[in-house]
Amino acid sequence: MRTAPPATRTRKVLWTLLALVVALLLLVAGGIAWLVASVGNDVPRIPDAFKGLENTERPASFGGTTFLLVGTDSRSAEPTTGAAASADPGSQRSDVIMLGTLAPDGASASVVSIPRDSWVEIPGHGPNKINAAYAFGGAPLLIGTVEQLTGVRVDHFGVVDFAGFTSLVDSVGGIDVTVARATSNDGVEFTEGTNHLDGAEALAYVRQRYDLPNGDLDRAARQQNAMKALLEKVQATASTDPASLYAFATSVGDAVSIDDSLSNTGLVQLALANRNLRGSDVTFVTAPVAGLGREGAQSVVYLDEARGRSLWDAVRNGSVRQFADLNPAQTLSGTPS
Repeated sequence: MRTAPPATRTRKVLWTLLALVVALLLLVAGGIAWLVASVGNDVPRIPDAFKGLENTERPASFGGTTFLLVGTDSRSAEPTTGAAASADPGSQRSDVIMLGTLAPDGASASVVSIPRDSWVEIPGHGPNKINAAYAFGGAPLLIGTVEQLTGVRVDHFGVVDFAGFTSLVDSVGGIDVTVARATSNDGVEFTEGTNHLDGAEALAYVRQRYDLPNGDLDRAARQQNAMKALLEKVQATASTDPASLYAFATSVGDAVSIDDSLSNTGLVQLALANRNLRGSDVTFVTAPVAGLGREGAQSVVYLDEARGRSLWDAVRNGSVRQFADLNPAQTLSGTPS
């Protein structure tokens, strides 16, 4: 893989490495409570993420812990998440939407991508692309929209930005991803096979949608693939280089913002409950799609309601791995486009 001369780029907020970064990725340290608590002190909290959401109208809890993970398409020249945040993240549309769920027994987890162009009902606003919910009403409206769509209760909310994503990848010395065929994006060329990516190159990888057979759907698969690669790299670092692991952990506070209901005590409890979780225990899938189309001037994604119900049932009962086995088209492959 080689990098072409740099081009001018808009400073876009991109991908979510979430509260799940603080949960899943720090859990590989083996449940080191002091590390989680220390890092938790540095992670900025988002106030009122669940404001106006009535418990009696929300889905029931099923015993697991679910994070709504978003990256946003920021119009701000400054970071919108992490310690240097300077903009209201709800003023942008969510570029990436994922549900990350930790099973009640701590033995498995799942990450489900919801295509940002999914045509859904947004409470109080009617049908629209799901990523518009964040622009219309910030975290509370996006959470309400996702809960209405899935029937899955959201316990926590997290966001990561452009600078945050690149710094997380760089903090572990880059990631390795496998590419199905040669492509290029933002001045970075990806060769067929294994590519080692630094933070800026990884950003170009997960941002690409043009020159991919299925556009945004393939981009969602790339985002999952990068998350999986980062999980694997952090796990390797945990067992061989504790100093580098700590460097990664401390970079989380500069990259991620999470809702203010997730206390340091809550982070420690998650770490202890999921201390044996590994990357191989995480199943990555995409919400089933019925087809692509247009609504007025907009290109949209129509979700498959029947298969979607099966997926959301699987999230609630901890059987996403079984759903993935029966629906390989929705499952992250080893070599996404």
